Amino acid sequence: MSLSVLLAVAPSPEPVGSLGEAAEQAGNAAGWVEENWSTWLSTGLRILLIVAVAITLRYLIRRALTNLIDRMNRSAQAVQGTALGGLLVNAERRRQRSEAIGSVLRSVASFLIMGTAALMILGAFKINLAPLLASAGVAGVALGFGARNLVTDFLSGVFMILEDQYGVGDTIDAGVASGEVIEVGLRVTKLRGDNGEIWYVRNGEVKRIGNLSQGWSTAGVDVTVRPTEDLEQVRKAITAAAETMTKEEPWAERLWGPVEVLGLDAVLLDSMTVRVTAKTMPGKSVGVERELRWRIKQALDDAGIRMIGVVPLQQDESAADPTAGMAAPSAYASATSPQSMATTPIPPTSLNKH
Repeated sequence: MSLSVLLAVAPSPEPVGSLGEAAEQAGNAAGWVEENWSTWLSTGLRILLIVAVAITLRYLIRRALTNLIDRMNRSAQAVQGTALGGLLVNAERRRQRSEAIGSVLRSVASFLIMGTAALMILGAFKINLAPLLASAGVAGVALGFGARNLVTDFLSGVFMILEDQYGVGDTIDAGVASGEVIEVGLRVTKLRGDNGEIWYVRNGEVKRIGNLSQGWSTAGVDVTVRPTEDLEQVRKAITAAAETMTKEEPWAERLWGPVEVLGLDAVLLDSMTVRVTAKTMPGKSVGVERELRWRIKQALDDAGIRMIGVVPLQQDESAADPTAGMAAPSAYASATSPQSMATTPIPPTSLNKH
């Protein structure tokens, strides 16, 4: 046999060395796994426990908040069917307010629970959380500066809803716009103006709010009569009209107190003003004022008492100045006046020829 054939048949020492190295590496890996499997198992079980607790806690809290909101809505619907339901509770206002509060609480609960769970999972992997928290703080500050108007609107809306400053159906004066509230959001409030227009007011732009639908309203009427009228007769006529109004529906329900004649509000040479007020149901003062003016006008007409409006009284023709319609005398009417002499043409001069 040749030398090349013998070399090919002879076993090579390299596979023996490779097999030994592989066996050694496998042994090392098995030992490493045996040494760390307990750590892996404990870490995996800890992560599973954190995830399970977070999901369960989030589900229970969101369910409890949803049940609380549903209970609030059911109580509002139950009161709405009573005699004072429409006065004390506005179902749409209560529903939107409860839903907004529930949405905020559910979002905050989910963020806190899942954020805490994520940090605990990272801590289980032996990750240093200090740089991550510092980076998150810097990013939060940058986002706060960039979206400060949005954050301001959101926080203002949350506090407006929590404090129940206004709700659906209320008539408010928000400074930048006024009207009836048709929708309350966390960022924008919708108002319907007197002419039917819809105003979108950002909650962060509202610096002061005047709610005209909370508590009670005041209806005020000014009765202007001639200064020669008998004040006692004026008082009796107004009182009689007010007493008749308080006994009739729907004014008996809208009036929350007696109609009061406060007395003289102004005394002038040609008129005097009597102030009449009444406490009314919230948002019903305008209708009460119109009806009260109507009845007071009829009562004064029946009593022969003359009212004075914004148009001043016309004077009698006999007392009118007879020279009021005459024009001022003209300076050209006199032939000797300087104006007439200045306009007189100059006569031509005659030339004598020699």
